[in-house]
Amino acid sequence: MKILVIEDEPQLLDNIKQSLEKEKYLVETATDYFSAVDKVIVYDYDCILLDIMLPDGSGLQVLEQLKKEGKSGNIIIISANDSLDDKLTGLELGADDYLTKPFHLAELNARIKAVVRRKDLGGKNEIDVANTKLDLDNRQFWVDGFLIPLNRKEFDICHYFMLNKNRLVTKAALAEYVWGDHSDHADSFEFVYYQIKNLRKKLQDAGANLELESIYGVGYKLIVV
Repeated sequence: MKILVIEDEPQLLDNIKQSLEKEKYLVETATDYFSAVDKVIVYDYDCILLDIMLPDGSGLQVLEQLKKEGKSGNIIIISANDSLDDKLTGLELGADDYLTKPFHLAELNARIKAVVRRKDLGGKNEIDVANTKLDLDNRQFWVDGFLIPLNRKEFDICHYFMLNKNRLVTKAALAEYVWGDHSDHADSFEFVYYQIKNLRKKLQDAGANLELESIYGVGYKLIVV
């Protein structure tokens, strides 16, 4: 799962980033309004943590930009301002939750899981496809009731495909989701092919009724077989 943290306080930003990375999330950051807008326009995220008070602008303006772009991905406002007006404005602009500083990192993590579960999975914490199950809380993958070990990248790839079952997933989209904006600097997508190859073998060996179908020159599609 990929998260963008928009926060200008260096110590808090670092604490949040470290905490979320311990949960195996891919974390990207922005520390001012303009870099935040650049990221939310170009990239997609499973969740965005958004401070209202930013250098050169406001988090509420970032929300307005997201709304203008037609993006509404799981947004939690984190702010020292406990103003009811700001809360109402943020929620009206598309935010899904509002957390007032200071807060415990454990509560932030719980809010992230709740927002994603509520919006993307209909309140569930797992994805079931054919004879497989992906447990998001424990980052476990099961086939016919048997636990199949996946490394971090394999799990994230599996998660993305199961959310996009029967849809074409381009190599670029997959690389950006799993490896973040660092994938922009890659000369090729050989690293994607390597992980796909390993995941395919694990699915086949486990008897999963899933197949990662190659769409020549473009990407892949997860289908039930």
